[in-house]
Amino acid sequence: MTTIRGDWLLAPATQAVFDAVETTGHQGYFVGGCVRNALLDAPVADIDMATAATPDAVSAAAEDAGLKVVPTGIEHGTVTVVSGGVPHEITTFRRDVETDGRHADVAFSNSLEDDAARRDFTMNALYADRHGTVTDPVGGLPDLELRQVRFIGDAEARIAEDYLRILRFFRFHAWYGDVAQGLDADGLAACAATADGLEQLSAERIGAEMSKLLSAPDPSPAVAAMEQAGILTRVMPGADAKALPILVHIEDGQDPNMARRAACLGGEGLKEQWRLSNAVAAEIALLRDLIGADTGLAEIAYRHGADSARDVALLRGALFEQPLPGAMQRKIAAGAEAIFPVKAADLMPEFSGPALGAKLQELEARWIASGFTLTKAELLG
Repeated sequence: MTTIRGDWLLAPATQAVFDAVETTGHQGYFVGGCVRNALLDAPVADIDMATAATPDAVSAAAEDAGLKVVPTGIEHGTVTVVSGGVPHEITTFRRDVETDGRHADVAFSNSLEDDAARRDFTMNALYADRHGTVTDPVGGLPDLELRQVRFIGDAEARIAEDYLRILRFFRFHAWYGDVAQGLDADGLAACAATADGLEQLSAERIGAEMSKLLSAPDPSPAVAAMEQAGILTRVMPGADAKALPILVHIEDGQDPNMARRAACLGGEGLKEQWRLSNAVAAEIALLRDLIGADTGLAEIAYRHGADSARDVALLRGALFEQPLPGAMQRKIAAGAEAIFPVKAADLMPEFSGPALGAKLQELEARWIASGFTLTKAELLG
């Protein structure tokens, strides 16, 4: 018998949700990521639950217990019950009636097996009761032990239900897969065979999935497999994955940065392709512009901050296959801490209008070239 443990599982607030659900006459189960991560000793961020009880029954039972109910996805059978300030997303067992590659029409079911069969990967179809005892209806435990991301049943059929599962296949491998073992061959072949379905997906869904993938500790094997399967170019036209493993290596444990890794891959039109925010799109564009510029790291840090300068140094190292510059951190720190000593008022009234701006730029360029050492007096003398 396999069980999971965790303070979150036995927390009074969570057990109170189970108490409420059970007043409907049906049992509640933890499901999906919280069970998977608990078995992997990974952090559990979200508590998802499943039950045969209908959303109306769950809502009424939770409200009778004094718990807050939010109908977050009522059309899909999901309500969120807030207990002790913690959201618990509860979804009624479902079976697919009809799918179109983006959305599914579902019917409620009394069967846990029905519910498991409509999920994507075996490792995501693990259930646990309120005491942590695990139920495995589709063989997810052996796959999880092997760190093998495997579709439930026929891979192409699972993908045809929602083409986002192509990208999720690579994302889950990046986060949970065994790099030495490689990607599941049947799943990879199915992704390549159904790649045309990606055209049905919205830019927002693609961007969200790719951002999660590139935020994995080491996404490079998964991204390389995407490239080989013809998937990468569909969601990131013009991208080249060869420098990504070098970048991950020289990042040397630094926090993963999606924008830095996207800049490493290259490609065009990501703002529209992934529907990125203006801030993230601007960050990627800035990094790409600076990679091939002759601007020194100190000046980059002065103008754009230490983080951008460090990212440019890493990207240059990866893309040009060159060692990181000596005294890199010292140069970046010097630029980030530097404050140009001359103000516009120091040049007035002798200079004004465009001439004033030009003079400031000239003095700033001299100051930067000096390594930020020239004083105000030396610049104005």
